[in-house]
Amino acid sequence: MTEPVAAAESAKSPTELSTIAVTTLIGGAFLPILSFFIINVALPSIGSDLGASKAGLQLVVGTYGIANATLVVVGGRLGDAFGRRRLFLIGMAGFTVFSLLCGLAPNISTLLAFRVGQGAVAALMTPQVLATIAAVLTGSSRIRAVGMFGAAGGVGAAVGQILGGVLVSADIAGLGWRTVFFVNIPVCVIVFIAAYRVIPETKASVRLPVDGIGALLLGTTLVMLLLPLTEGRALGWPIWTWVMLLAVVPLAVVLAMHQRWFERSGRAALVPPSVLRLRGMRIGLIIGIAFFSTFGGFMFVFAIATQGEGGMSPLEGGLTYLPLAVSFMAVSVYNAKLQERYGPSIIVRGWAIQAVGYLACAAVVAARWPDVGPLTLAIPMFVIGLGAGLVMMPLFGVVMAQVPQEQAGLGSGILITTQQTCISLGAATVGTLFLILAGSSWGQGGALTAVEVMIAIVSIAAIPVSLGLTRK
Repeated sequence: MTEPVAAAESAKSPTELSTIAVTTLIGGAFLPILSFFIINVALPSIGSDLGASKAGLQLVVGTYGIANATLVVVGGRLGDAFGRRRLFLIGMAGFTVFSLLCGLAPNISTLLAFRVGQGAVAALMTPQVLATIAAVLTGSSRIRAVGMFGAAGGVGAAVGQILGGVLVSADIAGLGWRTVFFVNIPVCVIVFIAAYRVIPETKASVRLPVDGIGALLLGTTLVMLLLPLTEGRALGWPIWTWVMLLAVVPLAVVLAMHQRWFERSGRAALVPPSVLRLRGMRIGLIIGIAFFSTFGGFMFVFAIATQGEGGMSPLEGGLTYLPLAVSFMAVSVYNAKLQERYGPSIIVRGWAIQAVGYLACAAVVAARWPDVGPLTLAIPMFVIGLGAGLVMMPLFGVVMAQVPQEQAGLGSGILITTQQTCISLGAATVGTLFLILAGSSWGQGGALTAVEVMIAIVSIAAIPVSLGLTRK
């Protein structure tokens, strides 16, 4: 996305970012994740108000994630070519407008259209965050900023659930679920003004054209994968869902062949195979797929179960995430020091702690379901947040440190694409597994327990892979 960051940046590129500038940039990473997860607790209200089917409600989540995942790499290329600050501002302005339109949507079809737009404009601003950090900062300042980026994802997910519960329960001015979109507007305006004033402009010294065919192939492949997984179960797995899934493999092969040919011909491939061959990048992508898929899936199904058979109100459901958010924030405060002391092995520790947290949560659910609440789940959720923070926050920085400096921005862009894709993929796949089990004799409590045990197993299995980052 952003090559070559150090050598190919404009000679007038700045050499530092103020604290306000870094915080403002992180707002561009926080808001899209917040908007993805804040909607979970509002789905029942949206369905009741707009008369939406279960398939329609899944699309409220899915269309946003699909649009964002398919366009984030293109957004990074555009930032390289036309200026990252400029694209950040365009994305933030668009996010403000589409948040307003989503809140005003009169029916489910209109809401879905606006959610596509919201996800698309988010893809313009998110890649500019790490690209600007990679282009400007070095050393401990860069570690802290990248750690804040990692924190923004986890905290945004937790805060989204909490804030969504508070807003839906408060029913401000009788607006109900619409406030989960309107709340973005003042934040977006503040971030836009601050970005205009304090974020410096950076871009690649050589304008690289966007690989249009590569972008089309990547977008089509992701749509063919995510759309049927999101909608298949709710619609009874019609034939078109299987046709789309079968098309994923040949499309992925064509995409890989095109990218290899494009790079060998000396042009700027959208996802260059040379970067994917880097050992640190390969390991980082495996870790990212394992983490973001399971984390995104857990946040989605936990909201369904606790507000379903668990009998929690939206407010109680939201408050259940508070310990997770607190531990995430605690890790973010000490992230730079922890990385300096433990290096890549911090991710291994995170997986182990996260596994303990998920197993503890599964034990509480199995023993007390449906008599669970914010207090009974507080300790397991705190441990989950602690472990997840130790995996998620250092991931980008550790991987980028093992990628050559001239390819650091591009590497971070690929990781962002993985993050956005796998959060959506997790909500679709883990969500489908949960719904299948919940519809059987397992019930929602048994299904939630099974999902938590599965995530713990994935966490343990990821430890030997993560150890690869500690070896030279």
